Amino acid sequence: MKFDLSEDQTLLQSSTRDFFAKEFPLEKTRRVMEHEARGFEMPAWRQIAEMGYPALLVPEAAGGQGLGPIELAIVCEEAGRACLPGPLFDAQLAAATLATAGKQESLLHEIAAGQKIVTIAWRNAPFAGEAKHTTHFANGRVKGTKYFVPFADSADALLVTTAEGLALVRGPFEAKALQTIDLAQRFGEVALDHPATLLGPTSLLERTDLLAAVGASATLLGIMAKSLEITLGYLQTREAFKRPIGTFQTLQHRMADMLLRTESSRSAVYRAAWCLAENDPETALACATAKAYAGDSARLVCAETIQMHGGIGFTWELDVHFFFKRAKTYEMHYGSTEAQLERVLAAAGY
Repeated sequence: MKFDLSEDQTLLQSSTRDFFAKEFPLEKTRRVMEHEARGFEMPAWRQIAEMGYPALLVPEAAGGQGLGPIELAIVCEEAGRACLPGPLFDAQLAAATLATAGKQESLLHEIAAGQKIVTIAWRNAPFAGEAKHTTHFANGRVKGTKYFVPFADSADALLVTTAEGLALVRGPFEAKALQTIDLAQRFGEVALDHPATLLGPTSLLERTDLLAAVGASATLLGIMAKSLEITLGYLQTREAFKRPIGTFQTLQHRMADMLLRTESSRSAVYRAAWCLAENDPETALACATAKAYAGDSARLVCAETIQMHGGIGFTWELDVHFFFKRAKTYEMHYGSTEAQLERVLAAAGY
């Protein structure tokens, strides 16, 4: 059996890593966190669009690349490594949902070109303890409130779950910014009383939910891989008792545990992506397993990264806390670890 990426997928991985490393160094993320109210810079978003990333899951007929879950996992992993600011992942999921609905082709063209930003305000919004339905569609309008909507104040349109189905609501929106630990991932509370188009039942989000698990777990994988890389570099250069601290056996054992968590997550993530791409009967189980395991592992790996940097690891000046905060955000994002474990049990027949 061959488990390697294809030649095209390997090229996508290397080009994406090079692009994010060059155009989105952590200094840019730091600047966005400190000064940019929207959580990203529009010139940077145009650069991302020029590379075709918002078009990844858009069908070719609508001006997209027509790629699938494995390519999504590749790009999300590299976004995690870069701690990429902005709504790329959310826009990709919205595009995939519109493609599933088979409607709004002109909007899909605009998403693919980076001209419009669309995100999803759905029932399992991260962190929100909301009831299943807090919004309703009637007489061509959506009314209600959605919480923790990603990049709501930057969105040109939202896909909103309502009691009556999935609705497309066009902005602009006035969003109350919600404070979270990751300042490069913006969430808002949106009060809706807007004209809307009902696209169909909320079951349109079933595949999107699986894509979200794959993409979020791949993001967590990238966070772990980069944290491991940073920690290894620090242990090789930081000295105590006239020797690199990485030569101490206790720290080596902790690094081995971090590596085990990272590589086990890699196996789970790409198995889930493959299952989804192939419509495998175990797709639901694989996606829930990947998200649950990667979420738990990334939190532990990033906590170890901070611990092994000593007292400086907790400071604003050091970059490692960015990855811990992103890991904690994505641990909850698109289905918490606890929710995914319940799905694992359900998929396994318990």
